[in-house]
Amino acid sequence: MPSLYILIPVAMIFCGLAVWALFWALENEQFKDADKEASRILFDQDDKPSKK
Repeated sequence: MPSLYILIPVAMIFCGLAVWALFWALENEQFKDADKEASRILFDQDDKPSKK
């Protein structure tokens, strides 16, 4: 039972950090263009001219 006095505040701190990290990521537009990286691997878009 005494361990709950430590575990509950620690869990609340971790939850607070997770919420803070989520809002930080949203504010810094980390989720703005999630499809770009997913499609980059599928479609070959070389900016260099081909050597033929």
